[in-house]
Amino acid sequence: MGFDGLVVVSDPYLQRRFTQTVLRALQQQYAGLRDAAPTGRLRLRDLPAALTSLGGATATAGEKENSSPEMELTEEEWASVLKAVARADEKPLLDVNFELFLRVYSEMQLRLKGGKARDGGGGGIRRSSSTSAAFLTASTTTLLHTISESEKASYVGHINAYLAEDPFLKKALPVNPATDQLFHLTKDGVLLCKLINLAVPGTIDERAINTKRLLNLWEKNENHTLCLNSAKAIGCTVVNIGTQDLAEGRPHLILGLISQIIKIQLLADVNLKSTPQLVELVEDSQEMEELMSLSPEKILLRWMNFQLKKGGFQRTVTNFSSDIKDSEAYACLLNVLAPECSAKPSPMSVKDLLHRARLVLEHADRMGCKRYLAPKDIVDGLQNLNLAFVAHIFQKRNGLSKQMKKVSFVDGLSDDAQVSREERSFRLWINSLGISSYINNVFEDLRNGWVLLEVMDKVAPGSVNWKMANRPPIKLPFRKVENCNQVLKIGKDIQFSLVNIAGADVVQGNKKLILAFLWQLMRYNILQLLKNLRFRSNGKEMTDNDILLWANKQVKDSGKQSWMESFKDRSLSSGIFFVNLLCAVEPRVVNWSLVTKGEKDEEKQMNASYIISVARKLGCSIFLLPEDILEVNQKMMLTLTASIMYWHLKRPKSYSLDPENSSSCETSSISTSDDSASETSIDDSGTR
Repeated sequence: MGFDGLVVVSDPYLQRRFTQTVLRALQQQYAGLRDAAPTGRLRLRDLPAALTSLGGATATAGEKENSSPEMELTEEEWASVLKAVARADEKPLLDVNFELFLRVYSEMQLRLKGGKARDGGGGGIRRSSSTSAAFLTASTTTLLHTISESEKASYVGHINAYLAEDPFLKKALPVNPATDQLFHLTKDGVLLCKLINLAVPGTIDERAINTKRLLNLWEKNENHTLCLNSAKAIGCTVVNIGTQDLAEGRPHLILGLISQIIKIQLLADVNLKSTPQLVELVEDSQEMEELMSLSPEKILLRWMNFQLKKGGFQRTVTNFSSDIKDSEAYACLLNVLAPECSAKPSPMSVKDLLHRARLVLEHADRMGCKRYLAPKDIVDGLQNLNLAFVAHIFQKRNGLSKQMKKVSFVDGLSDDAQVSREERSFRLWINSLGISSYINNVFEDLRNGWVLLEVMDKVAPGSVNWKMANRPPIKLPFRKVENCNQVLKIGKDIQFSLVNIAGADVVQGNKKLILAFLWQLMRYNILQLLKNLRFRSNGKEMTDNDILLWANKQVKDSGKQSWMESFKDRSLSSGIFFVNLLCAVEPRVVNWSLVTKGEKDEEKQMNASYIISVARKLGCSIFLLPEDILEVNQKMMLTLTASIMYWHLKRPKSYSLDPENSSSCETSSISTSDDSASETSIDDSGTR
């Protein structure tokens, strides 16, 4: 079957777990079960009997060969399956959509394979922290439930150290890592919001956080929504985490989110812009281009090997797990960076690995480094904790020269401020879409065309001919051009303005043309989402002017006098219009005592920061900065207005904001599962 029959689901875990052939087969099985139900509706409580009755029919080809006909889940195991995959809003009597069906089926297969492993069969799946996906690029998923006690203890220690003096949290700290106190403490959303601001200062205007000692359900939900949208705005992957998960304190999801936030904090300086001394790691401009395209983790590995080479270390460290289990690399690294802190006995003179790891950590202690792991964690090769440890060593003492001798290599790094902000916005937007790739630099990571194809397929499902696509790694330049040419062809098909741009321009990293294309892509996504919500019946196209007219009407109908002439109206810099717009769509969300007149620069800055946090608190997924409002960046003004409009149109008609009515909080965190997965780019007030 051609690419027109592509089956797309919003959960990237499920999309990667099943081939298209299996997805289509399961989709047919799902439709058959739904049609065979007496009422024509498949309920959650009906799935155990329905899937059991299908037996081998639901198995993939490989599973049919290895499965036992007699193997079935017990009632207790089925109850565990449903509890594992069902969200709070997925009650037993509610209809089952295809994605929920996939989650149940996938969990069932995991249990069956686990049963075979226990019975001595092959192919069992072990769920452990060591097999979980990488720290940041993988979405945490409801199908993985084990948590690492070592990681929990490490992150608790980080929180205790960095937030101990926070006025609101200091009464609740320190957290005891031996208990589940951390997961209870996160249920009001305050700690997570504070942690985000710790990682990227200024992301959240703390005036927008609800910090009363006793918060009602609605106020907690606001904090959770603010947390998730702000987490996306700093680069976290939160596709499979909803506000209800935070409210319930689900350990594996909360720990996954915390780990991403802490990683972002620790790796904040591992880039050429923050640490230009990293230019020491390269010899020429070609290596510089390669370094710019690397993720912070890869740069950290390159830095580590650079220092190890100074110490005469013979091996190359390629990961933060198996390559450092013997602590030899750590011993050499610390001796190079801080020889004055060494002591006897030397780690290398000790044969016992645990003892050697202990000596390495004592050396790091004398350097003033915080402990993110225990000796056993080094010996066990826990990747997340070893990465955190090396990142902290880099922060404390990177051993790079302060005298810049290769300035010519970094001349090109001083981008125009607006270009840098736009690159950041597009990068975060792309990473929020839930595609399998994670990008660190728009201008470098899009050059092979593959990520652009993934984005095109997300915002215009079925548009990509994957048979004609070239999958990374791509060494031949013309293969990259082929990918980019297909991207541009799709762009022309959906009416993008692509004058004087060719696939080769993207491959060569032409910043101006790449930003122009990405803006059209983001705008197309926004307009399509709004069109689907507002004009589903007659297919009328949405325009920028429709958004402008809607915003002005909302403000006028609320009794306010402000007006927006266009998205480049200079009066928008005061922030007053957007405060009025937010108040118009939800009066309760704005605290007018925090709003200034917006006349002085400082007042405008305060309003801009408050507007962004309030919009995220409301449920808008936006990626602009206060500077974009102050300078009236036309593109960002459109996305901000459109995001507010999208939230307003999407909320249920029965939506109530009575803080005493607990159901209103639940309603705000529910979205229909039939919506396109690309909706996560605009709104995520609790969707998965």
